[in-house]
Amino acid sequence: MVEKSDLRAVLQYIPQFRGKVFCVLIEAGLLPEPAVAETLLDLAALQDLGVRLVLGVLGGDLTDLYDWTLECEIKAARVKLPISDEGAAQEVRDILKRGQAAIIDASGIGPLDTEVVEFAKRIEVTKIIALLQSGILVNGQPAHAIRAADVPGVLETENVDGRELLIAAATACDLGVPRVHVLNGRQQGVLVDELFSNEGVGTMIHADSYRVIRELREDDIPELLGMIGRVVRRTKLVPRNYEDIYAKLADYHVMTIDDNVVGCVALHPYASENCAEVACLYVKMAHEARGYGVELVEHVEKLAIQKKIPRVFALTNRAAEFFKRANYVLTDLESLPAQRREQYITSGRDSLVFHKHLG
Repeated sequence: MVEKSDLRAVLQYIPQFRGKVFCVLIEAGLLPEPAVAETLLDLAALQDLGVRLVLGVLGGDLTDLYDWTLECEIKAARVKLPISDEGAAQEVRDILKRGQAAIIDASGIGPLDTEVVEFAKRIEVTKIIALLQSGILVNGQPAHAIRAADVPGVLETENVDGRELLIAAATACDLGVPRVHVLNGRQQGVLVDELFSNEGVGTMIHADSYRVIRELREDDIPELLGMIGRVVRRTKLVPRNYEDIYAKLADYHVMTIDDNVVGCVALHPYASENCAEVACLYVKMAHEARGYGVELVEHVEKLAIQKKIPRVFALTNRAAEFFKRANYVLTDLESLPAQRREQYITSGRDSLVFHKHLG
């Protein structure tokens, strides 16, 4: 969960959200007034950040909610046509072009019914966000991120509250909506807590890969340097600068969640000695204890196998127990490639040496 005072956590999302269309569906007449009021204040903040808002009213008095938006200083205009009318999309696009939020009647239909999804596609939404009396729970908890293609398996193997909503959300993604967030609208501040954290507090269904490991790009280097700076200063990672990383750009890989870098690892090959080093392993503090470090190491081990590298090694102190659990074996300096051994001796560091033979 993100504290609203955590400016850094919020700022990383502003470039991603600016100019995007969010369709927010709200069961206004069925939710506690304090929760609705806080949601509207949060929507005003989103509008100030450059998000283009469409507010669909699923229940309650449309006029009252429109008046509330004005009280919260949301720049808004009412849409004359209901969300189920094909002509509503053009009216909404015109309102959004004027820099206003569009307030539209979505009553009489379900939050993710076909009419809503088709409307969302016409206005090219980035997200549908449904603030409802209750959210989707998987084994009693909100499921942070579920890929639409995985929903049938989740329904078959897990205990799901809100099954129909989950199916409808997956269908919306299959039809072209990138993200669907289903939130418990009774929870005050839920909108900000969901949108301004990688992990979220509700259930998000997504059409594409939400958490991926990919090669480092040049424009990621400042982010990587900032991320590992804390442990480098504490001499737990080898110091690296921009030029060092750029020179071996293809060696580095990052894990991203919703396009935000949360972890990194490098695989430095030593071709002449037929081995490679697993290095620069780091996961941001906010994402620790989620198994991401394991995923990063397994990723580069698979790359090593693809490159027909039979052995990998790692030099570490802080992550000694981690590598032991990953079936790395403590060894001595003589097992290191000559070049790396020389670098190690020159550095004066006291790292332990681990190695692993790959299948």
